[in-house]
Order: sequence, then C-alpha cells, then structure tokens
Amino acid sequence: MELLQVADAVAREKNIERDEVLLAMEQAIQKAGRSKYGLEHDIRAHIDRKSGEIQLTRYLEVADPVEDDATQISLKEARSIKEDANVGDFLTDALPPIDFGRIAAQTAKQVIVQKVREAERKRQYEEYKDRVGEIVNGLVKRVEYGNVTVDLGRAEAILRRDELLPREHFKVGDRVRSYIFDVRQEPRGPQIFMSRSHPQFMAKLFSMEVPEIYDGIIEIKAVARDPGSRAKIAVISHDNSIDPVGACVGMRGSRVQAVVGELQGEKIDIIPWSPEAATFIVNALAPAEVSKVVLDDEQRRIEVVVPDEQLSLAIGRRGQNVRLASMLTGWEIDILTEAEESERRIEETRQRSQLFMDALDVDDVIAHLLVAEGFTGLEEIAFVPLEELTEIEGFDEDIAAELQNRAQTYLETRARADEERAGELGVSDELKALDGLTPAMLVKLGEAEIRTLDDLGDLASDELIEIVGQGTMDEAAANEVIMAARAHWFEDDETPAAPEAASESA
Repeated sequence: MELLQVADAVAREKNIERDEVLLAMEQAIQKAGRSKYGLEHDIRAHIDRKSGEIQLTRYLEVADPVEDDATQISLKEARSIKEDANVGDFLTDALPPIDFGRIAAQTAKQVIVQKVREAERKRQYEEYKDRVGEIVNGLVKRVEYGNVTVDLGRAEAILRRDELLPREHFKVGDRVRSYIFDVRQEPRGPQIFMSRSHPQFMAKLFSMEVPEIYDGIIEIKAVARDPGSRAKIAVISHDNSIDPVGACVGMRGSRVQAVVGELQGEKIDIIPWSPEAATFIVNALAPAEVSKVVLDDEQRRIEVVVPDEQLSLAIGRRGQNVRLASMLTGWEIDILTEAEESERRIEETRQRSQLFMDALDVDDVIAHLLVAEGFTGLEEIAFVPLEELTEIEGFDEDIAAELQNRAQTYLETRARADEERAGELGVSDELKALDGLTPAMLVKLGEAEIRTLDDLGDLASDELIEIVGQGTMDEAAANEVIMAARAHWFEDDETPAAPEAASESA
C-alpha cells in the first residue's frame, strides 16, 4: 500500500497519470529482477493496482525450433507442462520477491525518475501543442545572454532575444505576456517558443481588447509590424452598422492605447481592408495621399504616384511606411512623384514614337497617334485586327493596311537577322526548335553562352527570365521552356520500362 501511496503522491506532484508512475515502477522492478536472475531472461513485473502487491514472473515463449534457450521452450517440453500449449503461447513461472540491495534500489530509482520525467514531458507537449497561437502569461525564471526563460506554471518556455521588442529588458520575477508560435518535441523535451515581436501577437491583443473581433463581427485580415516602432493592421467589418476602425480605436482611443501600452509605445495604423487591391494599397499608404496607381497583376507590383510634397510621408522614415504597406498587402510598391511620373511618361512616349518612325518609316504625327492610342510595340500593330487601326482618327483602310504590312515586314527582317546572329553565336538547332523561344531570345541566350539544351536545362526560371529580359516571359512560361529542354534527360530512364508496360497490357 505504501507503493501505491508513493505513486499517488508523485502523480499529483508532477501532474501525470497514476498509471504512468506505476508502469515506471514496474519497469524498475523488472530491471532489478533481470539483474538478479540474468539479463538474458524475459522477466516481467506487475504491481496490483488495488493491493500494491508486487508479482515477478518469468516468461517462456513456446517455439519450434528453439532459437534462445533463455526465453523460449520447445513445443514438446511445453506440452509436458501444459497439454494444450501451442507455438506462440507463453508459459509463466512465478519468482520469489527480490530483496532490493543498495545498487538495485539506486538503479530502480533512476529508472523511475527517468520514466516519470518522460511522462511529464509527454504531458507538457500534449498540453501545449494545441495552444500554438495563444497568448499566455508567465514569470521570468532566468535570463541568459538576452534569452528569457519563462515559467508558465506547468512548463517552461523560451523567449529568444530576437523575439523581444527592441530595448526591452526583463528581470527575474517579472511578469511577461507572450504569444506561443511554436511547440516542438525534441530529445531534451518539449520546447515551447514564445514571441512578443510576432505580427499575430498584436492581432491577439486586439482580439482581447475589442469584443467585436472576439465575436467575429470584425475580422483582422492582415498585420505588418516593425516591432517596437510602428505597425499596420487591416480590418473589415461583417456588419455594415459597425465601423471596424472606430471599434478598434475605442472611446477616446482606449482600446488601441491598451495594445500600444503592452507593445512599449509601438505606433499602430488601423486601416480598412478592401478586396480591391488598388484601394487597399492606397489605404495602407496612409497618411500619405495618392494621386494615381498602375497595377501589374502578373508581377504583383504597383506603381503609386503621389504629389511631390507627399513623397517623404509615403516612403516614411527609412522607408518604413512603404515597407509596412508592402508587407501588409503582399504587393511590391514603387513610389513616384507626379514630376517623375510625368518625365518617365514623356520619355516612354518619345522612345515609342521614335521606334515607330524608324521601323515603319512614318512621320512623327502618325507615330504620336499610334502611341496615343496605346500601341506599345510593333507586334501589336502587325497582328491587331485591321478594324482597330482604321478606328484611329485620320486612318483609312489603305493607311492601316500599309502600316500593318510595314510592321510585319520589319518583324520578319529582324527575326531573320536574329536567327543568323544566333547561328553565329553557336546556338544549337535543338535549342532553336524549342517552343516558347523567339529569335531575339535565342540571341540573348547565345550571348550568355547558353547554346545547348543541357545549358538551358541547368538554368532556374528566374535566371532564364533575367537573361531574356524582364517582361518578355513570366515564371510559368520559363518553367515550361526549361522542362522541355530537360525532356531528353529522362528518355533513357523511360525506354527500359516500355517492353514491361507492353507485356502487362498484353
């Protein structure tokens, strides 16, 4: 009964199951029994869960043939002891209780301590693995090289130096509130990692301070933080009668100030979320005013034009405002002033006009008309339906047809020149035959010493895009071309499988 009382006390102290402690005790007694009667024997211990009585038993497996005399018995011998014995059954012999010597007792104690510690670690992992994403309170237990160990009551957690806010210092005994972002099972036990700089820490603080977020009426769509300095949070209301920004700010700023106080004075911009990318990005750049935006959906880039006096406000100190807006929206943001945008537009218009004048042999009036109608390259003029050209003011069908004919002739001439140049650079015929590569691209590949299918197959998609030029090919097309170039690598692997496949189908 004393044994059961000890098991109950340990189970209560370590907050683990009583049965786990008793199993550890059984393994300890089992180990001591094997030390006494021989390590080669299969000796098992059992503690009666009601009386606390210890039973030590030797097990012998019925086997035919016998491979290990210490743990097995032949079928013939087994049937002389027990008539209905079969191969795979176990015969048991009760052993007398052992008197624990000092060494045996010490070994048993080590086994029990180890098993109890393993059970405690398992309990900690099971308890905290489902609490990832929660905010917890704890006491600082120790501080080593800036890393803080936090006592959570039933477990310890680690708050690494890079997960703290800048200029934030804790002393032993301080109370700390943190966000659990990872729980890992490691050989030394479960490791609970906490953070105060994680974006979701701020989101969870808002859900604790704003009942509408907790109830799901207001949703936090995105968070971006520069820990300890500034943050942006995008919110949307699922109830038209509730203003999401006003609810998060609270009466006289009470709610947002509670979060700011916990984050050591971090400035927070609360922004209304919008499904329209342009609107959302304009909101995210607040307090700067935006004049115009130009989106590139494929590259997920956006050019934002702001008045000259708003440039520094839009960029923010050390680029903080635009960086946080980019993190919040997931778009790359390029900021231009109205003057820069105007200069660039004039330069692009001049370059396109000059291209049309040189390639189509037309005067500047016609070239400017084509640019004004949105034509950016000769390919568009060469292959656009004739009706689109005739719709331009002052263009009749003859002029449109002549322009289209000149554009096609110029492109054909340039393509032949590019093919000749690619040949001079040593580009292989197999590479030339690959779908998705134009003669101009082949010239650029040749100049970069990419001349065979193997050379092209060794490239990554971003390397190929950089060689042929940004905007001429997207990532999906680049991957397709590279995989086509690698196709011959796998032909040898597939060939042996063909006869086998044929025999199966037969």
